[in-house]
Amino acid sequence: MTEQGREPGARFGLAEVMGPSMVPTLLHGDRLLVDYRASLRAGDVAVLRHPLQQDLLIVKRLVERRDEGWWVLGDNPGADGDSRVFGVVPPDLLLGRVRTRFRPLARDQRSVLKVVSWLASAVRPVLAGRSVSRRLRAR
Repeated sequence: MTEQGREPGARFGLAEVMGPSMVPTLLHGDRLLVDYRASLRAGDVAVLRHPLQQDLLIVKRLVERRDEGWWVLGDNPGADGDSRVFGVVPPDLLLGRVRTRFRPLARDQRSVLKVVSWLASAVRPVLAGRSVSRRLRAR
């Protein structure tokens, strides 16, 4: 994940998804609107610093609050790189809640029909709780 142009003290910022860990909710290349002042709760999709490599930003779903921090999982059970690997994430590594995802227009989407189809799905809110029950059963 990359963060683009976050101003110090700004409430909102943009980030870009890199990798498959949040499929089907987020796809590689999606742009995210991140709310850095939002309160966080179980089920939210959040941007956080990787606990073992803190210069790396990752996006995961907050599954449950534990004494030491948050248990986080990607929505793609086949992808690794979540709390199953690095354990609980301390609260100070959580940066913000993902509010919206934007899918960029692909090069092959230049026909009128494809542009209309893209418009219908390009901007969506990222809702809390989506895929959580599936992932909890998989743990």
